[in-house]
Amino acid sequence: MADTLLIDLFKKLGSIAVQLAKQEINLLVGVDKEVQKLQDKLGMIKAMLDDAEERQPVKLRTEKNWLERLQDQYYEIDDILDTWNTARIRAEIEKEEGKPADTNAPAVVKKKVCSFVPSPSCCFNLPLRHDVGHMIRKLNEKLDMIFKDKATCGIDFNRQPDVVKRQTTTSFVDVSHIIGRDKYRDDLLRNLLDVGSQDERNSYRVISLVGMGGIGKTTLAQLAYNHPDVQAHFQKRMWICVSDPFDQCKVAKAIIKEVDPKHGPLDDTELQTLLCEIQDLIKEKKYFLVLDDVWTEHSEEWEPFKHAFENGVRGSRILVTTRKLTVAKMIGSALPINLEVLSDEDCWLIFRMAFSNEEDLKNLEDLGRKLAFKCKGLPLAAKLLGSLMQNNRSREQWNKILNSNLWELEDIENIEKSILAPLLLSYYELPPTMRRCFSYCSVFAKDYIFRRDQLVLHWMAQGYVESKTNMEMEDIAEAYFEKLAMRSFFQDFKRDEYSDGKIIGCKMHDIVHDFAQLMTKTETFETDGDKEIDCQSARHLHLKISKERHCLESIYRAKNLRTLYLLSREKDYEFEMLNSFHHFKCLRTLILDCLIKKLPDAVENLIHLRCLFISENVEIGELPETFCNLCNLQTLKIENCPYFKKLPQGMSKQINLRHLIFHDRSFSRDVVFPKGIGKLIGLRRLSEFNIGDKNGTEGCKLGELKNLNQLRGTLRICGMENVVNVDEAHNAQLKDKIHLRGLDLMFGEIFYPKREERMENDVKVLTALELPPNLQRLTIRGHKGNTIYPTLPTLGQVPSLEVLEIEWLVNVKKVGDEFLGIEDSKNKKDYGIIFPNLKSLQFKEMINWEEWIGMGGRGENDNGIVTNPIIMPRLQSLEIYCCKKLKSLPNYLLTAPLLKKLEISYSSLLIKRCQRGTGENWHKISHISNIKLDGMWVQRDGEPQSDSKIYGSDCENSPEV
Repeated sequence: MADTLLIDLFKKLGSIAVQLAKQEINLLVGVDKEVQKLQDKLGMIKAMLDDAEERQPVKLRTEKNWLERLQDQYYEIDDILDTWNTARIRAEIEKEEGKPADTNAPAVVKKKVCSFVPSPSCCFNLPLRHDVGHMIRKLNEKLDMIFKDKATCGIDFNRQPDVVKRQTTTSFVDVSHIIGRDKYRDDLLRNLLDVGSQDERNSYRVISLVGMGGIGKTTLAQLAYNHPDVQAHFQKRMWICVSDPFDQCKVAKAIIKEVDPKHGPLDDTELQTLLCEIQDLIKEKKYFLVLDDVWTEHSEEWEPFKHAFENGVRGSRILVTTRKLTVAKMIGSALPINLEVLSDEDCWLIFRMAFSNEEDLKNLEDLGRKLAFKCKGLPLAAKLLGSLMQNNRSREQWNKILNSNLWELEDIENIEKSILAPLLLSYYELPPTMRRCFSYCSVFAKDYIFRRDQLVLHWMAQGYVESKTNMEMEDIAEAYFEKLAMRSFFQDFKRDEYSDGKIIGCKMHDIVHDFAQLMTKTETFETDGDKEIDCQSARHLHLKISKERHCLESIYRAKNLRTLYLLSREKDYEFEMLNSFHHFKCLRTLILDCLIKKLPDAVENLIHLRCLFISENVEIGELPETFCNLCNLQTLKIENCPYFKKLPQGMSKQINLRHLIFHDRSFSRDVVFPKGIGKLIGLRRLSEFNIGDKNGTEGCKLGELKNLNQLRGTLRICGMENVVNVDEAHNAQLKDKIHLRGLDLMFGEIFYPKREERMENDVKVLTALELPPNLQRLTIRGHKGNTIYPTLPTLGQVPSLEVLEIEWLVNVKKVGDEFLGIEDSKNKKDYGIIFPNLKSLQFKEMINWEEWIGMGGRGENDNGIVTNPIIMPRLQSLEIYCCKKLKSLPNYLLTAPLLKKLEISYSSLLIKRCQRGTGENWHKISHISNIKLDGMWVQRDGEPQSDSKIYGSDCENSPEV
C-alpha cells in the first residue's frame, strides 16, 4: 500500500526518480532489520578477532594488516549501533517529557511520510534512519571487500594455534653471576632447612616464589637448590620445569626420572601407576622438590599429587616458582615469598657483566648506568639490555636507546627474543577481555598511580567488561583487576586497612608498561604535539598541552579517538575545548586535567561518551544544560575542583549514569544538586549528596534518595541541618540501601547561633533515620544534640559496623549508657553483644565533652539471667582528638580484649592522666601495645618509645560554644 502511494506520488518525476525514491523508502523501512543484522555481525567479528589473537600471537605483516582492517570495521559498527541506540534512548526520554521524538526533522515532512508508511517505528528520527541506512550499506560493502581478501592475506581460522615458545629451565646456574638476592636467599634457606613443627599437617611444606616474569624467581630457586647446606640436608633433590600446559603424566614421569635416573620406560603408564611409583620412590626419604614455572590454577590438577608427596619424611620441602599468587594459594603454600625488584646499583652490576672487558665501558659508564636504571630493578631486563648493547660502542646509539621507550626498540616479529619476551607468556595466558583491560593501562604515563575503582570505570566505558546475568559490571571488572594483580601485572600496592587489605591503588612496572604500549602501538599514542600519530588508527590519545605547541590541526584529524586524556600543568594557558567537541565525536572516555574555565554547549556532540573525569586544573563552575543530553554517560567524576558549584538541572535525563563522584577537596557543601536526581535509579555510586536550602528554592530534598537503592560504597550527606520536615528523613528510606557500606551524616554550621532550635530539630531528624542494614562505616558530624543518641535506631546493634566516627558534637558534655543503647544500667534486660564488630572508634573536636562513663563486665543475677552485655569485643583502635575537657575513659573500652592502639591528641586533661608511669590512669592502659600521646609514641609494640612530638593543629585554640 505504502509503496503504491509513493510510486503514484513520484510518477511525474520520471522512472529514474521513482526508483531512487523507492530505494530510499525501502532503506528507511528496512533499517531496523539491518541494525539487527549489524549487531550479529559485531558479535561475529569480535569472536574472529579474539580467535585470531589466540591462534596467531605472532603475525605475518599481511595477516596483521588484514586484522587491523577488520578491527577498524569493528569500531565503526560499534559506533553506528551506538548512534542508533542513543537516538532510541533520547526518543524515549523525550516521550516521557511530553516532547516530540524527532525535533530535527521539519514537521510537515514527518506528517507526510508517516501517513504513507504504516510502520510506527518509521517515524522514529527520520534523518537518522536515512543516515544509518546509508552507513550500513557502505559498511557492508567494506566488509565484503575485507572478507574477499581473507584468503589472499593467509588468514586461516581452522589451522592449529601458534604456540609461544616457553623456555625450559634447569637447576644449573653460575652462582657468581647472581647479584642482589642475599636477603631472599637467607630467608629461603632458613625455611628450607628448619625442622618444622611437629603439628604440621603434612610431612612436607610448600614454599612459593611469586613475581612478574624476569624478576629472578628461577635464579633464586637455582641458588637454593645448589646451596651446599641444601644438598647435605635432603636425601633427594628434584628439579621439574612444569610450564604450561600442566600435563599431569609428564610431570609425574619427570619426578620419577629425577628420583631414579635409571628407571625403565614410562611411555604408556597411567597417572595412577605413576603416582604410586612416586610414593614408593620417596618413601622414608626427606626430599626437596622444585616445581619451576607453574601456571595452572586448577586445584583438581594438583590434588592427585598432594597425597603422593605425603609419603616422604617430615621436613620435606616443595618449592614452587610462579607468576600468580593464586597458584601459590591453590597449591597450599605456607609461605608465599613475593620477590621485589633489585636496587639500581645491582641492576648496573648485572648490566656490566655482559662486557668482558672493563675498558669497553670506560667512556660509556655514565650512559650505561642510566640504561641499567631504565630496567627499574628487573634483573633479566638488565642482563638482556647489557647483551644488546655490548656490540655497540656508539654514544650516539646509547643515547638514542636511553631516550626511547623499550617497546620502541622491539620488532613484533622478534619479540620472543627481546627484553619484553618474559611478559609475552603472561599476556597470552590472559583471556581476550583481560588483555584489553591490561593494554588500556598504556594510556597513562609511567609511574601513574592507578586507583582500582578508577580503572574499573575506564574499562566499563570502553566496553571491555562482558555482561553476565545477575552480576554487576563493576563486580566483573573488579574481578579482572584482582586477576591482573595476582598475575603480577601491577606492583606497589596500597591497601585499605579497614577492608581486609583490599587493594585500592597500585603502579605498573616500567617494563610492563612498555609491553602494554607495544601491544597497543597502533592504537594508543602519547604526544605533546611534536610527534605525528596515525590519525586513522588512533583510538586512545594522551595529549600533553602547552602554549608553545597549541596547534592541534594534525590531532584533530584523529576523528576515531575513543579516549582523550588532556594534560597540562601550565596555569597561565587556557585550553579551548570547542574544536575538540566538534572533532572527537567517537569518544567514550574524556579526562580533563588542564586549565579549562568553561565547557561549551557543544559537549552534547559527544553522544557516545561514557566517562568524564574533571581534575584539579579545571576551573569550571558548572556544566552546561546541554551536558544532560549525554544519555549514555556512566560516570561523572569531579576531582579536586574547588570552583565547581552547580550540577545542571536536567540530569534526570542521564538514565545510564551509574557513578556520580566528587573526590577529595573537590566537594563543597555549596554545590547545588538538581531536583529530580532521585530519578537516576541506576546510580551505583553517589559519593556526595547536598540537601538544598530550607526554603526549597534551590537544590533538592533528602527524600530524593528514596529510590536510589542500588547505591554502593560510601554516601556523604551534607546539609542535614536543612531537613526541617522529619518525614523527609523517613522518605530517604536508608534502610532499603542494602548495598551501602559507608554513611557520613554532616549537619554543618558548627557554631550555629540558634542553639535550642537546632538541637530540637537535629534530634528529631537523627532519630527518624533508619540505617542501612549492612553498614560498615558511619560518621556523624556537627549534630547539635546534647547526647550521642542510640536512637539512630539500635546503633550498637548494627551487625556489620566496623568504623564509627563522632565529630564536632559541641553540645555533648556527658556520654553514658545511652551511647550503648542501654536504657538503665540496673535494667536486667539481656542486650547481647553491643557493637559486635566495631574495630575503630574515633571522637574528634568534642570541645565541651567532660565525662565518659558506662557499665562494663558481664554477669548474672540470682536467677541466672545475664545482666551486663559484652561491649565492643573486636575493638582494635581508639582515637581521641581535641577533646580538651575529657577526663577519663570507661572501663569497658580499656578492657576490650583486642584493643591494640590508643591515640590521644590535644586533650590535655586526659593526656595528663595517661602519662607513662606517672599518670593516674596509666595502669589502666599500659597493657595496650601501641599508645601515642600528642603525636609521640610512648609505647609501641609493647616497648617504651621516645620519638619527638608532631604538631600541626590549632585545636587547642578552638572557641568554646
